[in-house]
Amino acid sequence: MTHLTAVTDDDGIATFAAVTPDVYDISCSWTLTAADYHRLTGDNQTVSGGTVAGSLNSHLVSTSEPIALPMTLSIDRDIIIGKIYYAASKDNNNRSYMPGKYIELYNQSDDSVDVAGLYIAIMEAESKQAYTLDNLHEAFADSVVLAKQVFRIPCDTTVMVPPGGTVLIVNSAADHTVGNDMENDLSDADFEAKDMLGKTQNNPDTPALELVYTMYPSISNMNLLQSGPCAVVIFRTADDVASWPLTYAYGKTSGSQWMLIPRRLIIDGVEALANKVTGIDIATKRLPADIDAGYTFIEARSGWTGEVVYRRTANRRGSAGQLILTDTNNSSNDFHVSTTRTQI
Repeated sequence: MTHLTAVTDDDGIATFAAVTPDVYDISCSWTLTAADYHRLTGDNQTVSGGTVAGSLNSHLVSTSEPIALPMTLSIDRDIIIGKIYYAASKDNNNRSYMPGKYIELYNQSDDSVDVAGLYIAIMEAESKQAYTLDNLHEAFADSVVLAKQVFRIPCDTTVMVPPGGTVLIVNSAADHTVGNDMENDLSDADFEAKDMLGKTQNNPDTPALELVYTMYPSISNMNLLQSGPCAVVIFRTADDVASWPLTYAYGKTSGSQWMLIPRRLIIDGVEALANKVTGIDIATKRLPADIDAGYTFIEARSGWTGEVVYRRTANRRGSAGQLILTDTNNSSNDFHVSTTRTQI
């Protein structure tokens, strides 16, 4: 097998001399540093850089005509959402079991990252959307998304996450495998969204996740719906988030209120939609394409199956040997579904 390589010129053109006509696999990649990414895109997201890549498989080369490769940008964000477990399960007595829900963040950068002060927001999830993406465009010029709950990792001390390290955020830091073969041991959780009503078992030794806003007066733990939708975003800001504006549903002046989250601050977002009898209704997306161009979902239509959506690994590693996760800004490509809490 013949391997030919070339470096592109300033116009992005690579030239190969004396190529024998045949069927070839063609690929190109360009690694961006964090400085390159910010300079070229003007984007202020926290990233470690990225890779611009394209490929054509089994392509017939028979003339000297130029070949154009479609290119995509894969961003290496520092902290990304690695897993969301919202499906819940049935225990060994076939009773519905909800306390084991969790979100796991992952540091794929080459450096330790302090996640103190990082915000986690759970998007609006009404059966009749409070705002469609078209409504958000009309009312807010695409500048915000709607959150039903906002939490923050406490910032009273540093919370350093090493390269390849995770942050496990749970509703109940307990061993949920007792009496439930479908659940996970979450006793090693880093933070816990405490239940103010005491209906969920909480661990006094696990630090509390700060509740910044909830649209439900009686719900203080993470309200992740068993069947979806369960869109989640993470962001950073020095603003007083608790004072951010709220909104009623589109066209309403009373009822439940959602917090407006500025899109420009969002580091990462995952769209998890409900899997209905009629299939996935893409029109119910809460996140615009620049945050998540696709979506993920569990196979069950009503949940209770112990399914977790998790980000796939890419075919490369960081300089510290850590795995890089697939992040093409499209959860349809980036996420898979499993019934076990597989370790990254």
